[in-house]
Amino acid sequence: MKVAISSGSLEGSIGSVPSKSYAHRALICAALADETTELGLRSLNADTEATIDCLTAIGADIRRRGDILCVTPPKILPHEAVLCCGESGSTLRFLLPVAAALFENSDFSGNGTLPGRPIAELLTAMRDNGAGFSGSALPFSVKGRLRPGSYAIPGDISSQYISGLLMALPLLDGKSEIVLTSPLRAAAYVEITLDMLSKFGVGAEPTERGFTISGRQAYISPGWEEIEGDWTSASYFLAAGALGGGVTVRGLSMKSKQGDRAIVDILKAFGAAVTVLNNSVTVAPGVLRACRVDIASVPDLFPILAVLAANAEGKSVLYNASALRFKESDRIKSTAAMINSLGGYAVGDRGSLEITGKKLRGGEVDSFGDHRIVMSSAIAALACRGPVFIAGAEAVGKSYPSFFKNFTFLGGKATMT
Repeated sequence: MKVAISSGSLEGSIGSVPSKSYAHRALICAALADETTELGLRSLNADTEATIDCLTAIGADIRRRGDILCVTPPKILPHEAVLCCGESGSTLRFLLPVAAALFENSDFSGNGTLPGRPIAELLTAMRDNGAGFSGSALPFSVKGRLRPGSYAIPGDISSQYISGLLMALPLLDGKSEIVLTSPLRAAAYVEITLDMLSKFGVGAEPTERGFTISGRQAYISPGWEEIEGDWTSASYFLAAGALGGGVTVRGLSMKSKQGDRAIVDILKAFGAAVTVLNNSVTVAPGVLRACRVDIASVPDLFPILAVLAANAEGKSVLYNASALRFKESDRIKSTAAMINSLGGYAVGDRGSLEITGKKLRGGEVDSFGDHRIVMSSAIAALACRGPVFIAGAEAVGKSYPSFFKNFTFLGGKATMT
């Protein structure tokens, strides 16, 4: 699907969508719990649906009742797990160790770019502790259950490795440890995991090098868990407010453990006018100026921050971004291509992107099948002299299916072709 976006501005107020990060973790914890959990989860996306499909495949009963998702854990586990993770890296990296803790045999597959995304380091840590794999990339079979032990894992490839192990290791018979062999980047995502585990009565103790996890822990349902608003999805419309008009996003917790809550301070640093009132954030235009932003803890903000930088006076630098080369696209290259195809000036290397602000002209953007490139391009189009045409716009379904609905509700002009 191609979408044509006209220049203009967005103005008004919308509610946030549920946090994808919290939703994945809540669904898995609920499926491992002792009894039914009701999740306040009013909308889904392709990634969370992939997690639901996998949990259903291992026997969980997941049903919707209005804005509530009722998750009943399996009464009896099937003989083996056959799990298709769609295009969701979270689903794969979370459920791979969980399945190996529960099943002697499991099969994993995935679609799109997922088979090419990093997984080797997690396979190595699991292989050192009882699991065997039929191959090094999807699809593959897993034979052998995980055993308690020491799991050495890098902290700078994907925080999802650590989160998956934190959810799986409490299910084992004895104490385990996660030993980080490199500094932990995107630590906020691990904090989200620990937060959700605590809601289900499961814990891990931090150490100087990682975590220790007691075995034979029981996931205890809290009965009800409301999934908080998603800061990453909100960032696109908050950035739109900085480019013109004025936008409010409701339902965002300023106390959230989501790292992308930093968008508030980053927008202020760029020069936007930001107002926080209760759980709402309002952004209005200001004189945008160049910034240097360390992306390590907020990797998902990278493309939309590049859009802000392209509209700011001076040269901005987004750095510590090497992990972004292995997302749905090589996001350093695809983000640079987005900015340059719209008449901007962006130069990337293996770990950073330099953007020199100038008036964007518009043009055609290849989304590279990346949801975050689609949404960032749509916001960039608002400040372009001419229209923007985005190929592969259906990719927004991966994280934010209602993006264009909200875009047009706020006054954006988008035509699907």
